[in-house]
Amino acid sequence: MSRPWPIQQWSDAETVTERFARAGLSLSAARQKAGLLVRIAQWLRQQGDIFDDAAISDRSSSSAPDTAAADSNDALAGAGAAQSAHVLFVPGRIEVLGKHTDYAGGRSMVAAVERGFCVAVRPRRDEVVFVVDALRRQWVRFQLGPDLVPPVGHWSNYPMTVARRLARNFPTARRGAEVVFASDLPPAAGMSSSSALVVAMFLALRAANPLDAERLARPLLSDKTVLAGYLGCVENGQSFGELAGDRGVGTFGGSEDHTAILCARPGQIGQYSYCPIRLERWLPMPQGCVFGIASSGVVAEKTGAALDKYNAASQMTSCLLQLWRQATGRDDPHLAAAMSTDPDAASRLYQTVAVASDQQRHGFSAAALIARLEQFIAETQQIVPTAGDALEHGDLAALAASVERSQRLAEQLLGNQTPETVHLARSARQLGAVAASAFGAGFGGSVWALLEQSHAGEFLQAWSANYRQAFPHRADQAEFFTTAAGPGAFQLPE
Repeated sequence: MSRPWPIQQWSDAETVTERFARAGLSLSAARQKAGLLVRIAQWLRQQGDIFDDAAISDRSSSSAPDTAAADSNDALAGAGAAQSAHVLFVPGRIEVLGKHTDYAGGRSMVAAVERGFCVAVRPRRDEVVFVVDALRRQWVRFQLGPDLVPPVGHWSNYPMTVARRLARNFPTARRGAEVVFASDLPPAAGMSSSSALVVAMFLALRAANPLDAERLARPLLSDKTVLAGYLGCVENGQSFGELAGDRGVGTFGGSEDHTAILCARPGQIGQYSYCPIRLERWLPMPQGCVFGIASSGVVAEKTGAALDKYNAASQMTSCLLQLWRQATGRDDPHLAAAMSTDPDAASRLYQTVAVASDQQRHGFSAAALIARLEQFIAETQQIVPTAGDALEHGDLAALAASVERSQRLAEQLLGNQTPETVHLARSARQLGAVAASAFGAGFGGSVWALLEQSHAGEFLQAWSANYRQAFPHRADQAEFFTTAAGPGAFQLPE
């Protein structure tokens, strides 16, 4: 980690804008991030004594964090503030292609958006962790330790899960931290705000703890793809090599989000395969183009019924793999490996699913499993490689055809689309976008459209007006913006 940065230096918007632009953000995005960082500096100056209250409290680990609105008079009296802090930027991501493929060893194409979390971190001398959302004026406090019980359905689930896993995997990681963030990433909108918070929390606690002394931590600190794999397992609860797992946050996802957030490069799209994570190639963003993003206003929450739907997509790939193993006697590690064993592997698995009992199919219908398999094979073996070739050769017509096929299969076979995301993808193409697709977990969320930068402003206005006319009840929650393919997470000053 780089050295802490004195607050007086990052309180100046002009200085910080230049730093963000140097790291790879466009000038407009850099100005927006500088504004967030100035807000954090203001919060620290005005509300810093909230941390002193934690310093004198001697609490044992509890089943839930202390939570409060950050404008409560008793907690926020005083104006003490840290003189310096580690400063981080952690972006959200765009899944260009690769819908629900990563956790089954498939492929995807990803990029970082230029929106995300600006984070200030000050290490503590005790085990208390404070996490503050400076914009929503909310905070949580808890003890860093292996017995934390994060509350499901509250945003503190994510930082507490990271803290618990870190304490379980690395016994020397017992120093708390004061973590203050401000984010311009729409929450629960398919841009992976939850995984960005997971990454941000790990980087914050890494700044507070000497993880370099831990043998099992060294590979995580020296290779971003290894760290992305580990943080994917922190989120889904699986073990990572010798690092034992636990409950996670309750979702059965993979490591695509963490890979994009940590490894993205400005102006490029990364094509990866997973389990383990492997970079296959960097692809150029088409010249003169930007992404238009439409957040539908349909919250892509990973709780309740939405969580069940999200997890079912993952559970079906696990069921397919189990049926394959039973039928073949093989021990392939994931579905992508199984389907690459020979040209007839898919046909053989189709037949196995058709004759399997309901118990063997774990309650999934044969039709649902076959549809899931067809979508997975098409997305990871055909669509992503073909679209990658199109980007490599600047063939936008071929790219558009691959993207349209991916969106169609998501609607017809994967079943993770809503009327809003379907409409946004179709209307974007009708309005002249090069290509457009929903992305992320689905069941709500966002749509990306590839646009000519010179006409992006008028396109966004037309796209927004069209959507608000079709879905007026979503007008207040929807958000439209443009973004370049941005850099992965970084620390300031660079």
